Amino acid sequence: MSIRDMIKNSILESGVFTTYDAPRVIIALFLSLLLGCFIYFIYRKFYTGVVFSRSFAVTLVGMTVLTCMVTLAISTNIVISLGMVGALSIVRYRTAVKDPMDLLYLFWAITTGITMGAGMYLLALTAAVFVVIMILIFYYRQEKGKIYITIIHYTGDDIGDKIIQNFGKMKYFVKSKTMRGQQVEMAVEVFCKRENISFMEKIRSMEGVDDVTLIQYNGEYHG
Repeated sequence: MSIRDMIKNSILESGVFTTYDAPRVIIALFLSLLLGCFIYFIYRKFYTGVVFSRSFAVTLVGMTVLTCMVTLAISTNIVISLGMVGALSIVRYRTAVKDPMDLLYLFWAITTGITMGAGMYLLALTAAVFVVIMILIFYYRQEKGKIYITIIHYTGDDIGDKIIQNFGKMKYFVKSKTMRGQQVEMAVEVFCKRENISFMEKIRSMEGVDDVTLIQYNGEYHG
Protein backbone atom coordinates (compact mmCIF):
# COMPACT_ATOMS: atom_id res chain seq x y z
CA MET A 1 0.00 0.00 0.00
CA SER A 2 1.37 3.41 -1.01
CA ILE A 3 1.61 6.43 1.25
CA ARG A 4 -1.19 8.11 -0.71
CA ASP A 5 -3.51 5.17 -0.04
CA MET A 6 -2.63 5.20 3.65
CA ILE A 7 -3.45 8.90 3.94
CA LYS A 8 -6.67 8.48 1.97
CA ASN A 9 -7.81 5.56 4.13
CA SER A 10 -6.88 7.43 7.28
CA ILE A 11 -9.11 10.32 6.28
CA LEU A 12 -12.04 8.31 4.93
CA GLU A 13 -12.08 5.69 7.67
CA SER A 14 -11.53 8.05 10.58
CA GLY A 15 -15.17 9.09 10.61
CA VAL A 16 -14.40 12.78 11.02
CA PHE A 17 -16.68 13.61 8.10
CA THR A 18 -19.62 11.65 9.43
CA THR A 19 -19.48 11.76 13.21
CA TYR A 20 -18.99 14.67 15.53
CA ASP A 21 -19.25 15.08 19.27
CA ALA A 22 -21.73 17.93 18.83
CA PRO A 23 -22.29 18.71 22.56
CA ARG A 24 -18.54 18.94 23.19
CA VAL A 25 -18.02 21.21 20.18
CA ILE A 26 -20.88 23.53 21.13
CA ILE A 27 -19.84 23.74 24.78
CA ALA A 28 -16.18 24.40 23.92
CA LEU A 29 -16.99 27.10 21.36
CA PHE A 30 -19.57 28.74 23.63
CA LEU A 31 -17.23 28.84 26.63
CA SER A 32 -14.37 30.12 24.47
CA LEU A 33 -16.67 32.90 23.25
CA LEU A 34 -17.55 33.83 26.84
CA LEU A 35 -13.91 33.86 27.94
CA GLY A 36 -12.97 35.79 24.79
CA CYS A 37 -15.53 38.46 25.73
CA PHE A 38 -14.12 38.43 29.26
CA ILE A 39 -10.61 39.08 27.87
CA TYR A 40 -12.10 41.88 25.76
CA PHE A 41 -13.59 43.65 28.80
CA ILE A 42 -10.40 43.20 30.85
CA TYR A 43 -8.34 44.68 28.01
CA ARG A 44 -10.77 47.60 27.69
CA LYS A 45 -10.86 48.24 31.45
CA PHE A 46 -7.10 48.27 32.04
CA TYR A 47 -5.97 49.80 28.75
CA THR A 48 -3.43 52.54 29.53
CA GLY A 49 -2.72 53.87 26.05
CA VAL A 50 -4.00 57.03 24.42
CA VAL A 51 -6.24 55.66 21.65
CA PHE A 52 -8.20 52.47 22.40
CA SER A 53 -8.17 50.06 19.44
CA ARG A 54 -11.57 48.38 19.34
CA SER A 55 -10.56 46.28 16.32
CA PHE A 56 -7.67 44.75 18.30
CA ALA A 57 -9.97 44.06 21.25
CA VAL A 58 -12.50 42.30 18.99
CA THR A 59 -9.61 40.34 17.46
CA LEU A 60 -8.93 38.87 20.91
CA VAL A 61 -12.45 37.41 20.99
CA GLY A 62 -12.20 36.01 17.48
CA MET A 63 -8.76 34.58 18.14
CA THR A 64 -10.03 32.73 21.20
CA VAL A 65 -12.90 31.13 19.30
CA LEU A 66 -10.86 30.29 16.20
CA THR A 67 -8.02 28.79 18.20
CA CYS A 68 -10.57 26.62 19.99
CA MET A 69 -11.96 25.51 16.62
CA VAL A 70 -8.47 24.63 15.35
CA THR A 71 -7.74 22.64 18.50
CA LEU A 72 -11.00 20.73 18.14
CA ALA A 73 -10.16 19.92 14.51
CA ILE A 74 -6.61 18.85 15.33
CA SER A 75 -7.73 16.55 18.12
CA THR A 76 -9.92 14.50 15.77
CA ASN A 77 -7.31 13.15 13.35
CA ILE A 78 -3.53 13.23 12.95
CA VAL A 79 -3.74 13.83 9.19
CA ILE A 80 -5.95 16.89 9.68
CA SER A 81 -3.58 18.16 12.37
CA LEU A 82 -0.64 17.93 9.93
CA GLY A 83 -2.69 19.76 7.32
CA MET A 84 -3.55 22.50 9.82
CA VAL A 85 0.08 22.95 10.76
CA GLY A 86 1.08 23.18 7.11
CA ALA A 87 -1.68 25.66 6.29
CA LEU A 88 -0.96 27.92 9.27
CA SER A 89 2.79 27.88 8.62
CA ILE A 90 2.37 29.79 5.35
CA VAL A 91 0.32 32.57 6.95
CA ARG A 92 2.36 35.67 7.75
CA TYR A 93 1.23 38.29 10.24
CA ARG A 94 2.84 41.66 9.60
CA THR A 95 0.89 43.78 12.10
CA ALA A 96 3.33 45.34 14.55
CA VAL A 97 2.45 45.15 18.24
CA LYS A 98 2.90 48.66 19.65
CA ASP A 99 2.40 47.91 23.34
CA PRO A 100 4.19 44.93 24.96
CA MET A 101 1.09 44.36 27.11
CA ASP A 102 -0.81 43.52 23.93
CA LEU A 103 1.36 40.39 23.64
CA LEU A 104 0.03 39.26 27.01
CA TYR A 105 -3.57 39.54 25.85
CA LEU A 106 -2.79 37.85 22.52
CA PHE A 107 -1.11 34.92 24.23
CA TRP A 108 -3.93 34.77 26.79
CA ALA A 109 -6.53 34.53 24.01
CA ILE A 110 -4.57 31.84 22.15
CA THR A 111 -3.91 29.67 25.21
CA THR A 112 -7.53 30.03 26.31
CA GLY A 113 -8.71 28.76 22.92
CA ILE A 114 -6.28 25.84 23.07
CA THR A 115 -7.32 24.77 26.58
CA MET A 116 -11.00 25.13 25.73
CA GLY A 117 -10.60 23.04 22.59
CA ALA A 118 -8.76 20.39 24.61
CA GLY A 119 -11.61 20.26 27.13
CA MET A 120 -9.55 21.73 30.01
CA TYR A 121 -12.26 24.16 31.09
CA LEU A 122 -11.19 24.35 34.72
CA LEU A 123 -7.60 25.14 33.70
CA ALA A 124 -8.74 27.98 31.44
CA LEU A 125 -10.97 29.48 34.15
CA THR A 126 -8.26 29.16 36.81
CA ALA A 127 -5.66 30.76 34.54
CA ALA A 128 -8.06 33.64 33.81
CA VAL A 129 -8.47 34.30 37.55
CA PHE A 130 -4.70 34.36 38.11
CA VAL A 131 -4.10 36.64 35.10
CA VAL A 132 -6.71 39.12 36.32
CA ILE A 133 -5.19 39.11 39.82
CA MET A 134 -1.75 39.77 38.33
CA ILE A 135 -3.08 42.64 36.20
CA LEU A 136 -4.86 44.17 39.21
CA ILE A 137 -1.73 44.01 41.38
CA PHE A 138 0.56 45.67 38.83
CA TYR A 139 -2.11 48.16 37.68
CA TYR A 140 -2.77 49.63 41.13
CA ARG A 141 0.84 49.44 42.32
CA GLN A 142 2.34 51.29 39.38
CA GLU A 143 3.74 54.72 40.06
CA LYS A 144 1.26 57.42 39.07
CA GLY A 145 2.49 60.36 37.08
CA LYS A 146 3.47 61.59 33.64
CA ILE A 147 6.69 61.46 31.68
CA TYR A 148 7.94 64.46 29.73
CA ILE A 149 10.80 65.01 27.33
CA THR A 150 12.27 68.45 27.98
CA ILE A 151 14.32 69.95 25.15
CA ILE A 152 16.45 72.91 26.23
CA HIS A 153 18.55 75.20 24.05
CA TYR A 154 21.13 77.27 25.88
CA THR A 155 24.47 78.94 25.36
CA GLY A 156 27.58 78.27 27.43
CA ASP A 157 29.15 75.26 29.12
CA ASP A 158 28.62 76.15 32.78
CA ILE A 159 24.86 76.64 32.60
CA GLY A 160 24.17 72.96 31.91
CA ASP A 161 24.83 71.94 35.52
CA LYS A 162 22.62 74.76 36.81
CA ILE A 163 19.78 73.57 34.56
CA ILE A 164 20.04 70.04 35.98
CA GLN A 165 19.84 71.44 39.52
CA ASN A 166 16.41 72.95 38.75
CA PHE A 167 14.89 69.48 38.37
CA GLY A 168 15.35 69.03 42.12
CA LYS A 169 14.23 65.69 43.50
CA MET A 170 12.29 64.69 40.39
CA LYS A 171 13.39 61.60 38.51
CA TYR A 172 15.21 62.61 35.37
CA PHE A 173 17.57 61.18 32.80
CA VAL A 174 19.66 63.10 30.28
CA LYS A 175 18.76 61.49 26.94
CA SER A 176 21.05 63.48 24.66
CA LYS A 177 23.28 66.52 24.52
CA THR A 178 24.21 68.13 21.19
CA MET A 179 26.75 70.95 20.92
CA ARG A 180 26.94 73.29 17.89
CA GLY A 181 29.63 75.82 18.64
CA GLN A 182 28.44 77.74 21.72
CA GLN A 183 24.85 76.55 21.20
CA VAL A 184 23.87 73.43 23.17
CA GLU A 185 20.71 71.31 22.85
CA MET A 186 19.94 69.01 25.77
CA ALA A 187 17.05 66.50 25.94
CA VAL A 188 16.04 65.35 29.42
CA GLU A 189 13.43 62.72 30.31
CA VAL A 190 11.54 63.84 33.41
CA PHE A 191 9.00 61.97 35.54
CA CYS A 192 6.40 64.17 37.30
CA LYS A 193 4.15 62.62 39.92
CA ARG A 194 1.73 65.54 39.76
CA GLU A 195 0.72 68.17 37.24
CA ASN A 196 3.62 70.33 38.37
CA ILE A 197 5.77 71.75 35.59
CA SER A 198 7.03 74.79 37.47
CA PHE A 199 10.57 73.64 36.79
CA MET A 200 10.01 74.67 33.17
CA GLU A 201 9.48 78.31 34.17
CA LYS A 202 12.58 78.26 36.38
CA ILE A 203 14.73 76.94 33.57
CA ARG A 204 13.27 79.34 31.00
CA SER A 205 14.01 82.35 33.22
CA MET A 206 17.69 81.43 33.56
CA GLU A 207 20.24 83.62 31.85
CA GLY A 208 21.68 81.90 28.81
CA VAL A 209 18.63 79.71 28.12
CA ASP A 210 17.15 80.44 24.70
CA ASP A 211 14.02 78.26 24.79
CA VAL A 212 12.47 75.25 26.52
CA THR A 213 10.19 72.70 24.84
CA LEU A 214 8.12 70.22 26.86
CA ILE A 215 6.81 67.06 25.13
CA GLN A 216 4.68 64.46 26.89
CA TYR A 217 5.98 60.92 26.49
CA ASN A 218 3.38 58.12 26.49
CA GLY A 219 5.72 55.23 27.20
CA GLU A 220 6.72 53.44 30.40
CA TYR A 221 9.11 54.90 32.91
CA HIS A 222 11.90 52.61 34.10
CA GLY A 223 13.90 53.98 36.96
